[in-house]
Amino acid sequence: MRFFDMLTGTRRPEADVEPRPVEELRAALLGLNGPDVPYIVSDGAAHGADLVAEWRIAEPAWQHVFVQSQLTHAIRTRMRLAEDVPEVRAVEESWEVTRVGNPPRLRTSAEYARGGGRTVSRRYTLRRGESGRLEATESFGFDSAQLTDPLRNTALEAGWTWRGVIFGKL
Repeated sequence: MRFFDMLTGTRRPEADVEPRPVEELRAALLGLNGPDVPYIVSDGAAHGADLVAEWRIAEPAWQHVFVQSQLTHAIRTRMRLAEDVPEVRAVEESWEVTRVGNPPRLRTSAEYARGGGRTVSRRYTLRRGESGRLEATESFGFDSAQLTDPLRNTALEAGWTWRGVIFGKL
């Protein structure tokens, strides 16, 4: 792995994996959607991309998860499927969000970041174990890799390079 690839999060598929057609990759990425995943993958034309994946923070069914996690950043991954190379060029964008009011509503700040990053939120509960000593057990966990890893792994399994874009156009 080259140094710049390490900084951008670029990964290449195994050498013996033949790249699948762009339509199959698009279908596989859209196929990651489901009611039990905290993100949605959709058409990205409105965001200047081929596909977009983002947290379901505004959906009522998922709000309790994001409120419980005390997540402070909304994350969106814009993807361009470059068929001629073949590679998925991905830009991760994040905004700071806060919850206001009751019931909580999301308010975004002017803070914006572009490039790879990882948000991890964990909550632990202290209790006495069988031995009588205090033990910390994880009662809640949330990791932004839940969004990035399935996208990247799907591209790699399809024989496409996953290229993180930090500077320049997607």
